[in-house]
Amino acid sequence: MTRYGYFLASEEFSPAEMLDQARAAEQAGFECLAISDHFHPWTGEQGNSAFVWTVIGALSQVTSLPVTTFVTCPTVRMHPALNAQAAATAGVVTGSRFRFGVGSGEALNEHVLGDAWPAVDVRLEMLEEAVQVIRDLLTGDQITHRGRHYTVENARLYTTPDEPVPIYVSGFGQKAAALAGRIGDGFVTMTPDEELIGRFRRAGGGQKPVLGGLKVCWGTDRAQAVKTVHRKWPSQFLPGELGQVLPDPAHFEQASTLVTEETVAEQAVCGDDVDEHVSAVSAYTEAGFDEVYVGQIGPEQQGFFDFYRGEVLPRLRAA
Repeated sequence: MTRYGYFLASEEFSPAEMLDQARAAEQAGFECLAISDHFHPWTGEQGNSAFVWTVIGALSQVTSLPVTTFVTCPTVRMHPALNAQAAATAGVVTGSRFRFGVGSGEALNEHVLGDAWPAVDVRLEMLEEAVQVIRDLLTGDQITHRGRHYTVENARLYTTPDEPVPIYVSGFGQKAAALAGRIGDGFVTMTPDEELIGRFRRAGGGQKPVLGGLKVCWGTDRAQAVKTVHRKWPSQFLPGELGQVLPDPAHFEQASTLVTEETVAEQAVCGDDVDEHVSAVSAYTEAGFDEVYVGQIGPEQQGFFDFYRGEVLPRLRAA
């Protein structure tokens, strides 16, 4: 049966706001949490980018829900050995309720140390090696690794969780989906694309879990909700690989001038029509997702949680 979770947008909300949202999500009947891992927000209007590992530690103290990163790039900004230590500690403080979502990343976050941003095939190669390093370290054994992209010398994690941390691999194209099938404990993708899920399963994913979701903007005034999405998240409507290659929030702001309110009104879930929300979330269930995460854009958080607790989640579960 599909589980429904809440998505915490670290680009848009402060740590304190995300902790409040996590509490409200659990009270509203959501079953799990996902949280983005960013150094920069997509645009200055979003205005936040807290260090995800600190927030996960705080989440472990205010909610009993499992937490998944959506997603961390473990290849450039932080060495895989440090990501392994962070994931292991997250597993411990959450009582083995942490799942490590990883992906090949975006220049927006990963260029900040001055490293070159590789082509996609190289990024996937780096991701595969990084996942192997992380898995080896999560065993608690002493590891030495000398690979094409990474070196680890006599490293051992002394604080590890009782249960292995699952590593879910993100993908938006056929190559990444196949890689997720080969090396992942699950698959993260953000569109209800049955063909992509099929690629993951045929490449070795089998019946492993598929996770994904969407952002919505609940509000009693649909036109105002559309304006909120257009102001806060126009970047999610940009086409192609722009999301992976633009290096600065200012560049996303420039590109987002091409996104109109009409585009948002046509493509985003906005307002308080129960059928619209249920239909959008159900598309993921019908495509074969095991967990679907919904994030609320903008300040109307309590209204969103009341709406989903009373109207949307009961409809989804009855179906």
